[in-house]
Amino acid sequence: MNENLFTSFTTPVILGLPLVTLIVLFPSLLFPTSNRLVSNRFVTLQQWMLQLVSKQMMSIHNSKGQTWTLMLMSLILFIGSTNLLGLLPHSFTPTTQLSMNLGMAIPLWAGAVITGFRNKTKASLAHFLPQGTPTPLIPMLVIIETISLFIQPMALAVRLTANITAGHLLIHLIGGATLALMSISTTTALITFTILILLTILEFAVAMIQAYVFTLLVSLYLHDNT
Repeated sequence: MNENLFTSFTTPVILGLPLVTLIVLFPSLLFPTSNRLVSNRFVTLQQWMLQLVSKQMMSIHNSKGQTWTLMLMSLILFIGSTNLLGLLPHSFTPTTQLSMNLGMAIPLWAGAVITGFRNKTKASLAHFLPQGTPTPLIPMLVIIETISLFIQPMALAVRLTANITAGHLLIHLIGGATLALMSISTTTALITFTILILLTILEFAVAMIQAYVFTLLVSLYLHDNT
């Protein structure tokens, strides 16, 4: 086990060249396009899950919002696959990097907000000042609503980063504790190992849930602006 808890979050480098680009592109190899008339079970399961998620997520949108379907489905596939691959031993999880998550959150949030100002200018401006606001509170409420609007992409990125990072740290700590306890108490080590297995199963669920939550929130921001 590494002495430094955060070593696994360091960007991997070979011959001085960062491998982040290759790692980010790797998940696309897991979703091949089938050219056969009858798809295999993996592709069929993949298509069924995509149809289920897209139907649930995009049903609230109008025709303008539904043009984002391909982008949102690509987003949930990318985040989900990178989160799952990051649970493999000696692997790197790009979604533990706040800079990368901000790079996904800010353009999508900005696109949704700009779409709202173009198509629903009055409704978008009305969000800054709720109806019936007392006159003395108008400047303060406008400032608060403006700040809350600009915090949205930061909240998206920090939520994803914190959840994935916390899970990896817990697995690292409990794994280290299990190795240390093996030479002290076998019974305690078995109990800790059982906890580690349950936590790993939980992290697989968290990896998928966080991908869904990130995409769902982007979808809700889009729904508010279309």
